Amino acid sequence: MSDLQIGLIALGVLLILLVLGFNWWQDRRARNRMQAHFPTSEQDPLLGAHEGRPAGETTRREPGIGAPAAAAPAPEPGADADDAEEPDPACEIVIEINFGEPARGADLLPYMQGLRQVGRKPMRVFAETDGGRHRARIHAGESYASLQLAVLLANRSGPLTAIEWSQAWARAQDLAERFEATIEGPDQQVVLERAAKLDDMCAALDTQVGLTLLLGAPRASAEVLGVARELGFAPDGPRLAWLADSGVARFTLSRGDGAAFDAGMSPVERLLLLLDVPCSPADPRAFGRMVDVGRDLAARLHAELVDDQGKPLADGADTVIDERLQVLFGQLDQAGLPAGSPRAQRVFA
Repeated sequence: MSDLQIGLIALGVLLILLVLGFNWWQDRRARNRMQAHFPTSEQDPLLGAHEGRPAGETTRREPGIGAPAAAAPAPEPGADADDAEEPDPACEIVIEINFGEPARGADLLPYMQGLRQVGRKPMRVFAETDGGRHRARIHAGESYASLQLAVLLANRSGPLTAIEWSQAWARAQDLAERFEATIEGPDQQVVLERAAKLDDMCAALDTQVGLTLLLGAPRASAEVLGVARELGFAPDGPRLAWLADSGVARFTLSRGDGAAFDAGMSPVERLLLLLDVPCSPADPRAFGRMVDVGRDLAARLHAELVDDQGKPLADGADTVIDERLQVLFGQLDQAGLPAGSPRAQRVFA
């Protein structure tokens, strides 16, 4: 074998070692970034209990209760502060996208619309700036070292499916290809097992309690809407909501035919009051409060208030039901899904 051949072989071996070393460095860098956002814990986040920790203390920041509009405003681009809202490891799974070179927010924004939902599961996008700041939204004037796609593991449509997870992964891959990035995430089987576990737990805790108002004669929708708003109900999409001080709906009022109150001119013959227990703030009189409001509304509309079996509400029934609901509120707390919390509203949506 000539000296030239030996030299070429040595050069080839050296190049292979350089490539392997560079890949190892890239992998370690991506894992360090992932761990920085999601520190390991011996506790299963689905259980929600904070053993050995004072009540209310947590290792992660939670977004404020209520609609997104109630959240603290995002800092101006370049602000020297992290956003408070983060992925929730108890109910979301994260795909990490690491850019080889910082990606401009203005270039990323056109792709955000396609990262909001897969199937029936919402996705949230978080990011880390090239200066190491955590962001809960993309700003056109910033540049980013990585993105985190947080996919909801379960909601009332069921657990995250293999198809939905594949769609999320495909969108992450597409973004990575466009911006010369690498992606990292958990194995699909692990994801599906976690999704099924969360779905089983939520199914055992999911409870809704309803009442019906039977109007003696059809009433104009505008008239019913006016009476309800005078009583204190506020608009909530096609429904009306009775709000807690925090702005979270305690219970809702809707037309019996499912139409919006301002849709068309069809009269109203039946109204539905609904207490969505996991999504409503814990209250010693959660059901009793709805009964009081329902009776007041029935009196004003000359309607009859009946239970979900169509029977007049028995005296003392509200007290019995409220006692049962206190048990459920406690179970939701123990499961790490406090009633009315952002986490509960995500998985019970």
